Formats: sequence, C-alpha cells, structure tokens
Amino acid sequence: MSELLDIVKDKLQQRFDGGLLAYELQYDIPVFIVKKDLIKEVLVFLKEDKELNFHFLTTLCGLHYPENLQDKEFGLMYQLHNMPKNWRVRIKTFMSREDMNVPTLTDVWKTANWMERQEYDFFGFNFIGHPNLRRILNMDEMNYFPMRKEYPLEDLQREDKNDKMFGR
Repeated sequence: MSELLDIVKDKLQQRFDGGLLAYELQYDIPVFIVKKDLIKEVLVFLKEDKELNFHFLTTLCGLHYPENLQDKEFGLMYQLHNMPKNWRVRIKTFMSREDMNVPTLTDVWKTANWMERQEYDFFGFNFIGHPNLRRILNMDEMNYFPMRKEYPLEDLQREDKNDKMFGR
C-alpha cells in the first residue's frame, strides 16, 4: 500500500500545490489530509483521474476531536474505492466549530446524499448545495447534534449503572 500512497501523494502535490497538508499509511490504507477549501476539487480529481479512478464513495463520516486546536475541532473523512484495482484511500479535512460549511458531493456521487444528511443530523455539518439537507435519523425537534463529544455517554441521573460496570 505504500506504493499507492506515493502514487496518490505525487499526483495531489502536483495538482494541488500546498493543498495537501499531510499523508501517512494508517494500517493498510493511505490517508491524506487536505485543505477544507479544496476538498471538493480534490475528491473530483481523485474520481476523474484516469489512473486513480476512485469512482466509488464508500464512506463519508464526521469527526469530532474536542482536544484539537480550535480550527481543527471538527472534520470529515471520505473513503474512496477503485474497485477494478482494489485501491482504497481516505481523505480527511478539518474545520472549526464556527465554520462547518463544506460543499455537497451529491452532484459527484449520488450516495453522498444520504451520507451528508446523516452527518448533518449527528454532527451539524452544513453541506452547501445539498438538495434536501434535513434530519434523517433523529427527530426534527432536536436542537442539538448527538454525536458531538460534548455530551456524556450515560444518563448521569441513573443509579443502577456506574462507570465501574463498563471498565471506566
């Protein structure tokens, strides 16, 4: 997989001068961190490049690292797959709580529609241009985003459970 890391790294550095912030091989998959303002361009490039041909958006998920610097507290991870070559890559981008706006990918991959609605529902990401960005799994009346790490995992009022039961 380090060969794939080098191939994609070279192409991204050549095409997006300064847009590739970091890269590494995590377990068996190359991971690339790119600037937020280039995320859609990078993903479209990875899809449309004849050699890379990452034509399938496997996963899109939100990230919340409250311990990160303020401008990197939230992130999005996109996992792409080139099925004929069995190549997979992860592309990550980070942003601040104050600016969780990212362009929609629904015009690039139809599967992004549901995934973006889910990440809006659970984290509050605003996918600009999404045709129907509203809650998909939680109640419409919810005024918070439950996957953010600012909420306790357990109901603190319950007395029949405590952290010792869960090895904490």
